[in-house]
Parts: sequence; structure tokens; C-alpha cells
Amino acid sequence: MTISVKIQKLPHAQDLPLPAYESAAAAGADIRAALPQGAILLQPMQRMAIPTGLAMSIPAGYEAQIRPRSGLALKQGLGIVNSPGTIDADYRGEVKILTINLGQEPIEITHGMRIAQMVIAPVIQAEFDQAERLDETIRGASGFGSTGQ
Repeated sequence: MTISVKIQKLPHAQDLPLPAYESAAAAGADIRAALPQGAILLQPMQRMAIPTGLAMSIPAGYEAQIRPRSGLALKQGLGIVNSPGTIDADYRGEVKILTINLGQEPIEITHGMRIAQMVIAPVIQAEFDQAERLDETIRGASGFGSTGQ
């Protein structure tokens, strides 16, 4: 199944390709850093919003989820602070990737570097109804770690 997502390239991303799936069955399309002014050095535990130079029109009923790229996460410790990040269907500003360096060495982020992956996913909005009581379950109110290790 495919849907159409309209993407506008901002001036600082004109030379970059659009997000792309790097294999035939990939769930996430790689998205790139738009840093024509020069590379950024992300220090250990430093957070930064990295520009992509892209604005999108995601169809109503969908969202774009921004997730880490597994290779960068494993090899360098590059993560996404709010993983997965959500781009709502009604947002029209520049997409920025909220990165964090969880590694022990600085990470150089360069113009055109594939820094995250984007998954387009359906959205279901709930109707919230106040209740005086909830149905009973075996687990009940048992929380963190209550089902074992």
C-alpha cells in the first residue's frame, strides 16, 4: 500500500534527495541532515534539533514517525530524543530531527548525512469517556515490573 506525501524542499536542502527507502521491503525512509553551512559536532549527551530542509503535507489520518537509524545507534550512539518523534498531518514547518549523542565520542553530522528514518503510519484518534469504575483484570493496578523480568 502506498500514499502520497507532498514534500517541499527548503532553500538549504535543494541539493539533497527526497527521503528514500534503501531496500525493497524497508519500513522507514532515510531522511538527511540539511547543513550547507558546515558540519556539526554533537558532543556526548548533547541534544540538538538537526534541520532536514523539508516541509511536508502528510494526508489526514496519518503521521510520520521519526526513528533512529539502527546502524548509527549501534556504532556511534546517535539516538532520537523523543523516539519515535511524531510529525502530525497538520504541521507544515521544517522537519527537524531531535538527536542525542548517547555514545562516548563526538559525532560529526554532515550535510546530506542520513541521520534518521521516517515511517508513515495510520493514526486512530480515541474518544475519551469518563467512567466511575473500570472493568477488573487479573493484573489490576500492578505496575512497573509486575509481570516479571
